Amino acid sequence: MNLLDLLFPKKCLECKRGGKYICKSCLDKVPVGGWYNSNYSIFRYKGVIRKAIISLKYKFAYDLSDELSLVIINKLKDINFPFKNIILVPIPLHVQRENWRGFNQLAIVGEKIAKKMKWKYYPNLLIKYKKTDPQVNLKGIDRRKNLSGVFVINPTHKLPLTNNLILFDDVYTTGSTINEAKKVLKDAGFSKIYSLTIAR
Repeated sequence: MNLLDLLFPKKCLECKRGGKYICKSCLDKVPVGGWYNSNYSIFRYKGVIRKAIISLKYKFAYDLSDELSLVIINKLKDINFPFKNIILVPIPLHVQRENWRGFNQLAIVGEKIAKKMKWKYYPNLLIKYKKTDPQVNLKGIDRRKNLSGVFVINPTHKLPLTNNLILFDDVYTTGSTINEAKKVLKDAGFSKIYSLTIAR
């Protein structure tokens, strides 16, 4: 046990039992997700998983990423996730938001998942800009009006178009963010594009 664990002991985010942020008892109560519109969600956005995503996203709980990643990896192995030759690409944050948080929570979790699952991992394939960013020419890029950002392909990345490219995000709600990223990738030549989210 390290000093931080002594000063700030881990407690389950749901039941407050000591030892872990995500205890097995509370995890077992969260319904599984499933496939929806070429997106696989591992869980439903409920209970301890919902609280873990919120804590990781808004409360800067960096060390929570280890437990959440392990939970995701175990579930992916349990369902025998049906794709091979996978390139995992996290949905990026705008650079200002990433600088404000100090990290991209999805990139951290995604890297851990890709390493354990032996997937290729490209955290910088997509770049997110705001439409007000003056240094970016957004002319001709199709985007949804309700989104504040836009995705573009990082010109320094060249990937094999035959691989299964899987976008990784925390929560699938309307699918607008993922669908916009998919469109950009399809325009770039990728044909096998799916998405994986922690919850829906």
